[in-house]
Amino acid sequence: MRAAAEELRRLGYLAFAAYVSDPCDGRTQGTPGMMDSLPYRNDAAMVLRRLIRSLPTRRGVLGVATCDKGLPAMMMALAAMQDLPTVIVPGGVTLPPQHGEDAGKVQTIGVRFVHGEITLEQAAEVACRACATPGGGCQFLGTAATSQVVAEALGWTLPHAALAPSGQPVWLDLARRSARALVQLETSGLTTKRILTPGALRNALAVHAAFGGSTNLLIHLPAIAYSAGLDRPTIEDWIAVNRRVPRLVDALPNGPVGYPTVRVFLAGGVPEVMWHLRELGLLDESALTVSGQPLGRILDWWQKSERRKRFRALLYERDGVDPDEVIYSPPRAQQRGLSSTVVFPRGNLAPEGAVIKSTAIDPSVVDADNVYRKVGPARVFLREKDAVAAIKGQGERDIRPGDVLVLIGRGPLGAGMEEIYQVTSALRHLPWGKHVAVLTDARFSGVSTGACIGHISPEALAGGPIGKVRDGDMIQIVVDRQRLEGRVDLVGEQGEVQGVEAGSRILENRPPRTDLAPDPDLPEDTRLWALLQQISGGVWQGCVYDVARIAQALRGQH
Repeated sequence: MRAAAEELRRLGYLAFAAYVSDPCDGRTQGTPGMMDSLPYRNDAAMVLRRLIRSLPTRRGVLGVATCDKGLPAMMMALAAMQDLPTVIVPGGVTLPPQHGEDAGKVQTIGVRFVHGEITLEQAAEVACRACATPGGGCQFLGTAATSQVVAEALGWTLPHAALAPSGQPVWLDLARRSARALVQLETSGLTTKRILTPGALRNALAVHAAFGGSTNLLIHLPAIAYSAGLDRPTIEDWIAVNRRVPRLVDALPNGPVGYPTVRVFLAGGVPEVMWHLRELGLLDESALTVSGQPLGRILDWWQKSERRKRFRALLYERDGVDPDEVIYSPPRAQQRGLSSTVVFPRGNLAPEGAVIKSTAIDPSVVDADNVYRKVGPARVFLREKDAVAAIKGQGERDIRPGDVLVLIGRGPLGAGMEEIYQVTSALRHLPWGKHVAVLTDARFSGVSTGACIGHISPEALAGGPIGKVRDGDMIQIVVDRQRLEGRVDLVGEQGEVQGVEAGSRILENRPPRTDLAPDPDLPEDTRLWALLQQISGGVWQGCVYDVARIAQALRGQH
């Protein structure tokens, strides 16, 4: 921010700095603090908008943001400033340690310690080494990194901005050049509504699929579109894009190798991926970018640029990694078996849809035809801490291989739609965890792995059938990773498999669980957020505040 402000002053402009903090999801995982995580995004966007509007002589906005809620909030705020020039400056990613664990795996030290896999001394050592540089988002393709990628794909950053290594000279260079770009936009009269167009939104969906990005963007990107006055992508739009666009990036946690995100940046980052997508005819090249140039011209430059050549050479010289093994060409990706990432299962337990990062399922439990099939008994929990205790072997009902862990009442109305990374990470790093599936109306961290189906809609407290599941019910999961199709169904009860139709009849005739209720620790302001976003279309519409729909609902009460 200082480098950008100094550059603006040099150019004869007055920089006014305003701040909104960003909560740390890593710190709040598994605690009541997670109930405030997603609602915080809406609050931060509102405060940012108010700060911008409080300056009557404003000429443009440079938005510097990095992490899981701060960057989506920044994009929501700036998207609403349609008649101002705006530029996003992503905060990049922290470097991984030379010796140690990445920031995703290190969050599992608790469950590994309980199971005797590591000592207390080893846990302390890896925890202190996880982040090798200050600042920046996590080293995996979670929500922070994916949000940066999406910002660039929207044309909202300068080329090759997302995933830059934190604390390095490239950081300050990006800030200065972004400040100059903002001035150029203001001079030429190029405003946000010229950048955020339907074509830019389609490009962002395609790049998300090619990266295999976090499923949290299924919430954030519709919210950004709504703020920009664009039609929000539907579940059908996401399905269509993920069937059409190949995955080209090998990054944590998707694999096959799982490179840290800084290596994706060195391999060429977003421009490299978009260059390949252009060859497939999957991009709108006429979409304008904050550089003032259309995307097609940017990609022409990138292919022959000295910047591309220098960074790719750096990756090979310093790390011994071939850039083309981090970001694949489409033929090479197909040859290596990279498949699209996201599948949207439906079924009698998820009539409005759900989501699973299918590439994160352990390959050893996927059949030879690339289909994951599982039938197992439900183990139902209404609190994340109870589910984690059961995984640790410290609960009244321990989780066993073959079980289907069902965590309900954790959607917006129940618990603010928490990320339940404590559950998924605990299972990932246990030898038998791959034999347990997870169903929930909550959401997942972008680094979550395993057969984890989230966003199940309607949520339990909105009358969804997932709120009727009981211990011992038989659950059937089918995820076709090739055709990108899936189902999650109740197929029997009391350990007996009776089929999908029988399961549907059971659900139709069964009342909701009597113990289903909002979490007693749910804050009142989070409850208000949940009610407002529910009226506004809920999770698949971005958890936004649609003022027209809210006003209509209020009028209907009188």
